[in-house]
Amino acid sequence: VQLVESGGGWVQAGGSLRLSCIITGRTDSITAMGWFRQTLGKELEFVGRIIWNGDNVYLVDSVKDRFTMSKDNAKNRMYLQMNDLRPEDTAIYYCAEKRGRNSDENPKSYRDWGEGTQVTVAS
Repeated sequence: VQLVESGGGWVQAGGSLRLSCIITGRTDSITAMGWFRQTLGKELEFVGRIIWNGDNVYLVDSVKDRFTMSKDNAKNRMYLQMNDLRPEDTAIYYCAEKRGRNSDENPKSYRDWGEGTQVTVAS
């Protein structure tokens, strides 16, 4: 599949952003999708995973009370609603398609990736 993220930008601490991931291609083969983020010089950090043909969502502890993952299967889109943003949330955010049953948190479990969207949170 091909993935394109959008919705990033600059926001003051405490603000909100909604990221979108537009999915095209062989969408009928998708089982799960994920969000990751990366800060310059650091490794990719797992943010969350959503089961494509279901409702199960898994978000890491650092964001689960502030971020929400959702999807629109009919439109082949996935979303990340980010509230109460903090400076430490500043990163490039990527969506990715998960393949197989390996760890949700391991980037190697994901095959196709978007090019990312920058989120900057000012203190």
